[in-house]
Amino acid sequence: MKYIDKVYGNFEITESVILELINSPTLQRLKEIDQAGYLEPYFPGTAYSRFEHSMGDYLLLKMYGSTTEEQIAGLIHDVSHSAFSHCIDYVLKDGSEKEHNHQDNIFDEYVKKSEIPGILNKYNFNLDYILNDKNFPLKENDLPDLCSDRIDYSLRTAVAFKEIENGKFFIDNLATNNGSWVFKDFECAKKYAELFLKLNTNYYTGIESAVMFYTVSDYLRYALSKGYILETDLYLSDKIVLSKIQQYLKDDSKLNLLFERMNNKIDFKNDPNNYDGKVFCKSRVVDPLCWNNGEIKRVSVIEPSWFEIIKRESKPKEYFIKFER
Repeated sequence: MKYIDKVYGNFEITESVILELINSPTLQRLKEIDQAGYLEPYFPGTAYSRFEHSMGDYLLLKMYGSTTEEQIAGLIHDVSHSAFSHCIDYVLKDGSEKEHNHQDNIFDEYVKKSEIPGILNKYNFNLDYILNDKNFPLKENDLPDLCSDRIDYSLRTAVAFKEIENGKFFIDNLATNNGSWVFKDFECAKKYAELFLKLNTNYYTGIESAVMFYTVSDYLRYALSKGYILETDLYLSDKIVLSKIQQYLKDDSKLNLLFERMNNKIDFKNDPNNYDGKVFCKSRVVDPLCWNNGEIKRVSVIEPSWFEIIKRESKPKEYFIKFER
C-alpha cells in the first residue's frame, strides 16, 4: 500500500496486520471525524481528520524504529473518538472541558468491542499488552513531555496552518534515547517548543476554538434533549450526526439559532461582565529534551524563563462568550 503523508512524505506499507487495521471499519470511520471538532467555519481550509493523525502517529513511530506493537498502539490510539472529537467533552458528563479525556476514559472498552481484537489475535499480538501505555514511552507521555501523538498533531497542525511547509526540519533533528524523544541540540528544541506555544495560543486555546467547543456542544446537547439524535449516534461520524439533525432545522427556531452560532454566522466576543456562557479550553505546552554540551537537558533547564511559560500555559484558558443573538 502506497501512502502519501502531508507531513512526512511517501511510504510503502507492507505489514499485513497494519494493512488490515487500516482497512478496518473502526479505523476508516476516523476519516469522517474532524481532528479539532468542527474547524472549517472558524479556520477555513485547515481541517484534517483523525485518520490522518492516526496514520501520522503510526508513521512517526515506524520511522524511528519502534516495535510493531508500539506502531499498532499509535495507529489505533484515537479510534474511540466520537463525532466532533473533543467537542464531546463539553456534551457528556464523563468528559472534562479542562482535560479533554472522554476518549481516553472509554478507550479500552471501545477497542474490545470492535474488530481490532480479532485482527490482533489473527497475527498473534497480545491485546492487553498493546492497550497498556506503560509499554510504549515513545507513543504516550504526559505533558510537558513529548510523545509521538503530540509531535504528530503539532506538526500536522503547523502544516495545515502554513506555519511550516512540512515536518522535515524537526524530524531530521529529532532522535530517541532510552524511550524518550530528544532533539539533537537546544536550538532545534527551542524552535519546536516555540512553534508548539504559537499553535496553543492561536489555535488550541484561541477564542475561535472556545466558541467552536461551546456552540457545537450546545447544538448537540439540544439535539439530544429533543430526541433528534441518540447518544449512540455520537459514535458514528460528523456527517451522519449533522444529517440526522438537519431535518429538524426548518421547524425548530432554537435549533436553527444554535446551528447559525455553530457555523460562525453570528458575531461573538469575550466579555466577563456580560456573557451567554463560559467555556474552558485545555491548554498545552511542551518542555522538550535536547542534547546540550554532551548531556540531555530540558529546554527549561537551559533557559529557565521557559519554566514560567510552562506554569502559565499549563492552566486551562477560560472564556466568557457573548453572542449578538
